[in-house]
Amino acid sequence: MTSMIKTGILMAVLTGLFLVAGQALGGRSGMTFALVMALSMNFFAYWFSDKMALAMSRAREVSEQEAPDLHQMVSYLADRAQLPKPRVYIINDHTPNAFATGRNPQHAAVAVTSGLLQLLSRDELEGVLAHELGHVKNRDILISSIAAVMAGAISYLATMAQWAMLFGGMRGDDEEGGGGNMLAGLAMMIIAPLAATIIQLAISRSREFQADATGAAICGRPHSLANALAKLEQGNRRAPMNVNPATAQMYIVNPLSGGQIAGLFATHPPIRERIERLLSLRH
Repeated sequence: MTSMIKTGILMAVLTGLFLVAGQALGGRSGMTFALVMALSMNFFAYWFSDKMALAMSRAREVSEQEAPDLHQMVSYLADRAQLPKPRVYIINDHTPNAFATGRNPQHAAVAVTSGLLQLLSRDELEGVLAHELGHVKNRDILISSIAAVMAGAISYLATMAQWAMLFGGMRGDDEEGGGGNMLAGLAMMIIAPLAATIIQLAISRSREFQADATGAAICGRPHSLANALAKLEQGNRRAPMNVNPATAQMYIVNPLSGGQIAGLFATHPPIRERIERLLSLRH
């Protein structure tokens, strides 16, 4: 199954879970409320997630005069990817890492840490930048933002239901469905947030594999990205970044720890598996 198909299925399941949770916790009115809330939150994420991500990471936009080599590299790779050149940011952090953000290719930005610029060779840096442009080309930032918002909204619904039970129980406005079965509501309060988180993280891992493949095609050297990932894993293991956990999935490798949490709760695929897939692309 390709990453794109897998992502589409996971997004559909996440949306379905959101609506089912709204139905179970509040009947038809709860499902309507859930849908309106999802649309509102996704609208907010579409327009403002890039500004929030850059502000939370303390990234600073740099001009061509300040970082001519970095700008030249981004421009060259954007041309190869047939993308508009994104804005370029640097994060003053000695831990090597990078991320891309922006609601679409016309409003994209690429951010790299100062540690990344110091650690990698030119070819390896091109591999990392190509990976980030792969995210832009595949519109992964929008997909990941929507998935994160949906998962957060499900958790919010569950919290609302808990408060509703404390102050009079879960009762819907309509008699049919009556606000949802109590047992179903209790199950949703426990299961829905956990399931939503698992699905969101699965989407994140799937998009990383796809961005690796797209980035390798953009720069034309899969081994350059593979070598960079090995160095980044070591760098982040030695000195994890001080970042908001909500933004961890945006980075090319997990910035909170060089080691990966195994299985369903990992924000990123295992580095070893990513490297093996990249090296298998070599002709």
